[in-house]
Amino acid sequence: MDIVKVFGNNLKKYRTTMGISQEAFANKCGMHRTYISAIECYRRSISLENIQRIADALDIDSYKLLMEDTPNDN
Repeated sequence: MDIVKVFGNNLKKYRTTMGISQEAFANKCGMHRTYISAIECYRRSISLENIQRIADALDIDSYKLLMEDTPNDN
């Protein structure tokens, strides 16, 4: 499992489900759009504090951003 890819994929999945752009989402959680983009493109690691800020902005439990999708997760 590559946790950076798992996190990036989950962030993008939850963000797009909300129907919100990277820029609008970045504003919502007090981060820069290029930082959100870098996370979604697997170019940035992320601190625990920022994981929580992102989870709060998505209104989900933070652990969900770290869970790898499995074939049964439809």
